[in-house]
Amino acid sequence: QVHIVESGGGLVQAGGSLRLSCVVSRRLFALSAMGWYRQAPGKQRELVAGIIRGDNTRYADSVKGRFAISRDNANNMMYLQMNSLKPEDTAVYYCNTDPPHDWAWGQGTQVTVSL
Repeated sequence: QVHIVESGGGLVQAGGSLRLSCVVSRRLFALSAMGWYRQAPGKQRELVAGIIRGDNTRYADSVKGRFAISRDNANNMMYLQMNSLKPEDTAVYYCNTDPPHDWAWGQGTQVTVSL
């Protein structure tokens, strides 16, 4: 059963922007907090941004001021607006609950930032 589908990744030059989207099953989305995660080659998956119902958000220090997380509760959607992208933002990006459920990981969406 597919619980989460991410989209919106791609190749972008440093300084550019991308907007990631994910569709989440109602069962997961209604639970509580959601988050965007990323995993770069050779590194552990890390939380990039989190949001609970409403406007309460949190961000990793590395993306504060550049990324913005939002959610559409009516349509079970979540977004990550990424601005001023850097090569070190290159990773596969995933969404999941916060904290994450191991059984809910999707395929992710690849973001590649070139110099």
